[in-house]
Amino acid sequence: MDGKKIEDLKEKILNFFAKYPTEQFKPKVLARRLAIKGDADYRSFQHILNELYQEKAVLRGKGKRYCRANPPISHKLAGTLSISKSRNGIVSLLPPNTGTVNISSRFLSTALDGDLVNVVLFAHHKYEINEVITEQGSDGEIIEVIQRSKRPIVGVLDKSKNFLFVIPDDQKTGRDIYIPRGKTSGAKPGEKVVVQIESWESPALNPEGLIIERLGKAGEVHSEMLAVVREFQLPLDFPHDIRSESELINETIPKEEYKNRLDLRELTCFTIDPIDAKDFDDAVSIETQENGNFKIGVHIADVSHYVREDTALDKEALKRGTSVYLADNVIPMLPEKLSNNICSLRPNEDRLTYSVFIDISARGIVKKYSIEKSVINSKRRFNYEEVQKIIEGGHDHFAEPIGAMHRLSQLLLKKRLKEGSIDFESIETKFLFNKEGKPTEILKKPRLDSHRLVEEFMLLANQVVAKHIGLIKKHHNICPFIYRVHDAPPPGKLTDLASFVEHLGYSFNVSSGITSHALQKLLSDAKGKEEENVINEVAIRSMAKAIYSEKNIGHFGLGFKYYSHFTSPIRRYPDLVVHRLLNEYTSKIPHQRSEQLQQKIPYICEQSSERERIAVEAERASVKVMQVEYMKRHLGDTFHAIISGVTNFGLFVEITDLLVEGLVRVRDMEDDYYVFDEKKYSLTGRKTKKRYRLGDKVKIQVVRVDPEERRIDFVLID
Repeated sequence: MDGKKIEDLKEKILNFFAKYPTEQFKPKVLARRLAIKGDADYRSFQHILNELYQEKAVLRGKGKRYCRANPPISHKLAGTLSISKSRNGIVSLLPPNTGTVNISSRFLSTALDGDLVNVVLFAHHKYEINEVITEQGSDGEIIEVIQRSKRPIVGVLDKSKNFLFVIPDDQKTGRDIYIPRGKTSGAKPGEKVVVQIESWESPALNPEGLIIERLGKAGEVHSEMLAVVREFQLPLDFPHDIRSESELINETIPKEEYKNRLDLRELTCFTIDPIDAKDFDDAVSIETQENGNFKIGVHIADVSHYVREDTALDKEALKRGTSVYLADNVIPMLPEKLSNNICSLRPNEDRLTYSVFIDISARGIVKKYSIEKSVINSKRRFNYEEVQKIIEGGHDHFAEPIGAMHRLSQLLLKKRLKEGSIDFESIETKFLFNKEGKPTEILKKPRLDSHRLVEEFMLLANQVVAKHIGLIKKHHNICPFIYRVHDAPPPGKLTDLASFVEHLGYSFNVSSGITSHALQKLLSDAKGKEEENVINEVAIRSMAKAIYSEKNIGHFGLGFKYYSHFTSPIRRYPDLVVHRLLNEYTSKIPHQRSEQLQQKIPYICEQSSERERIAVEAERASVKVMQVEYMKRHLGDTFHAIISGVTNFGLFVEITDLLVEGLVRVRDMEDDYYVFDEKKYSLTGRKTKKRYRLGDKVKIQVVRVDPEERRIDFVLID
């Protein structure tokens, strides 16, 4: 074979592999696909294939199978990979680059969720290599894993005839992980384990890993809850140096500190929290003035006095970002000595606070306010149910101030909704547990007026603090601030929402743009209806996510021009920083300090937003574990439900009384062949014409429960 023929065949082989970037082929199969005939040509083909292997243009795996190698590295862009459940990825480019790159699942190579990778853009997208700027949403391919994510993978150890492997819980991993002999850490098939990837040389092969922790028997509630903790890398304990630092904090308030603060120890204030709460962030007070106005007091634990900037305790709090409220326990942001003791506004104990006093007219208009460091002594620890009884006419020593607070909160709510705030009424549930930690009951949490009372006061305080700083920043060049911002919803998602509710008999016109008033009207129309929770959930999913930002764009959902988080510093890191910034705003900030804060605040916002996202996902996963465990004892039972989602493979339905969601699979709908209509959110029987739509009420039976997959399957009952 002459030189030209050799080069032509090389190009032919490489072009073939380019069409099948993730597949591998034995030489004879490859030769047949390339129409190589005759012994002489086949020997030449083998020789050329070996040359390509030596040149690292192709890779050779087990069984002498060949596959595509990475393309020549040019114009590489580095970024962090995020993989969706559909196995497609997005690479967020690192500075100085900007933008994102979409990665189809077949171009992920050996990268995993969270990996630092190099990508190249496909040729048909424009980019300037000098400035290294890409368009948002450019398409590309991962060519190299720069650094593996340290995130461990949780899964179930299984065994085939010849080897052991781990089936990951998270669909994002996409591959089973081969476990070589001697790397099982003693785990047996059927156990829930944590595995660390050790090598993954080719996308045509499975990754190899090492089991680093055994969590217990798969499917058992303790093992599954521990799996949630490991999956989201939640820290169950505080490091020794953090515990030591917190133990050194003096519980006694120095006499000098009283002199530097507004003394409110004689003020009638009290806390209102869930019955099982231990960390009390906020206390409230109210005074009725002679002119009919109200003076609200919102008193927030001054965590910033104890957790000083850049200490080990502060760095750990930033790392955690937020307390995480799992279905059966809390993973706190701060050690217990601080969260449940020194900073918690316990009754009849002096506590350091930040107080916001707001004078409000009888029409709900803010007349003036003041923000001051203070010391309080809470007169009572109420739970929501106790306050609700007082609101409904129960006798109590604090009935008068609670009654005034209730009336004012209703006025504030009405005014807020009128001004464009959206009131999402998502119903929450709670579990009752037996001694073994297994759920015995699922209860809906009622939405009480006492919840509204606290919520309205906290919203007002957060708004006042943000506006206070925002107006100062307009007139002075001072340090940045942490705002809680919420962008307007993406138009496409609102169109989907409008289409969805139309099929439930609701009107929601988005053709002339959308306002928060229109969304609020939709939610009000659905209030009290059986489909209310489904509409609320779909509406929430159509919204942009609220985040923390140093740039104030307002809060669409609340209808506020200025908003921040100030009222929960025990459990949210941004609130703690806002307290510090408020303190710095009381005096002129040196230019050097201002520059320092301008560099730190964006990172704090990004970190806090990310930790909040992880906490929400972990909380949902823990709830699913408990729901599945509860439903294990209800196999064969029937329930009333509502269709909460429609796909080509089945109906997602939610049990009305329990808010437990599961799937009715098309394969179990044996009475007919069903046709999926994506636009009408429906499945329709070809023969019977029976139609199931989003929001329809159905009766279902529990037929399968899989704790390892956190999955519940139902069938429809006529």
